[in-house]
Amino acid sequence: MDFEQARFNMIEQQIRPWDVLDPDVLDLLAAVKREDFVPPAYRSLAFADMEIPLPCGESMLAPKVEARLLQELAVRKHEWVLEVGTGSGFMAALLGHCAAHVLSLEIHSELAEAAQQRLRQAGVMNANVRCLDASQEIPPGEFDVIVLSGSVAQLPQPLVDRLKPGGRLCAVVGDLPVMRAQLLTRTGERESRLVDLFDTVAPRLHGFAETPRFRF
Repeated sequence: MDFEQARFNMIEQQIRPWDVLDPDVLDLLAAVKREDFVPPAYRSLAFADMEIPLPCGESMLAPKVEARLLQELAVRKHEWVLEVGTGSGFMAALLGHCAAHVLSLEIHSELAEAAQQRLRQAGVMNANVRCLDASQEIPPGEFDVIVLSGSVAQLPQPLVDRLKPGGRLCAVVGDLPVMRAQLLTRTGERESRLVDLFDTVAPRLHGFAETPRFRF
């Protein structure tokens, strides 16, 4: 398989048509080898417009969703990033090239260990993976950027509270069949601005509160 041609096709046929036009993001997607973060059985599908299965019943986000989230976050070189839901480690690798430091949290130890190994093999030394349930525990400190690499029913307030002033949190929010990527920017000590970005779907992150169901 010609991975470079497949990568080019992914960018031109999936990423650009989804309004990902930031040249830095496009260059990054061309440089970071997505196929190295995909389970061996799915390497031929590394650039397909789909969620790729991972161990523990998890899956990678579709390439265009990862790219769009990365563009909307506009991570800068001095910023500290928290990712919830490491998965394969690919999003952490992309973030690592943009930020000063990335802390990625993964609930499954098998995925966390494999992702950390892939990051080191890819030369991404400023991204660290911890096996932790972010719905129950968040490492101390504040972050410039928080990204949820999976969906939640609503934005978790404990994560919002960890944003620095001016910080951004991006997540896919809602319930099937309708979900929407949202970007929250903290504008003050208690103030924030919420913007709806685009409609999509994403696998659920474990542990976070679900939408209450009405019972008759």
